[in-house]
Amino acid sequence: MDLSRRIESSTTKVSKAIFPSTTNHYDTLFGGTALKWMDEVSFITATRFTRQKVVTVSSSKVDFKKPIPGGTIAELIGKVKMVGKSSLVVGVDIYLEDMYNDSRELAVHGEFTFVAIDDDRKPISIETNLP
Repeated sequence: MDLSRRIESSTTKVSKAIFPSTTNHYDTLFGGTALKWMDEVSFITATRFTRQKVVTVSSSKVDFKKPIPGGTIAELIGKVKMVGKSSLVVGVDIYLEDMYNDSRELAVHGEFTFVAIDDDRKPISIETNLP
């Protein structure tokens, strides 16, 4: 499988309803909850891409562009942005959607770096010859 098809097939989309249990005193999504969801989506994306054990080594450039209010829908989309020898970078966007109309806009963007590891938790090369 070529790199672009592999990236496309590993793209991960998850939708979440923003309920009161995930909001703060401003009735917007907790930043920590958004980061947790983003790390989960990026992990799934990295694992689907590598089909190897991976661990998060950093998150960077997390930009909260717009608050996500309670009573809306958040769609998280993870996509591989860069592949190195033993690491890869996954970008995650959170789109804010109103439940009752077609409005949709980018609310949060972040990048997460992963390293492929062996059973002893040592970095290993990302296999590029997967089917």
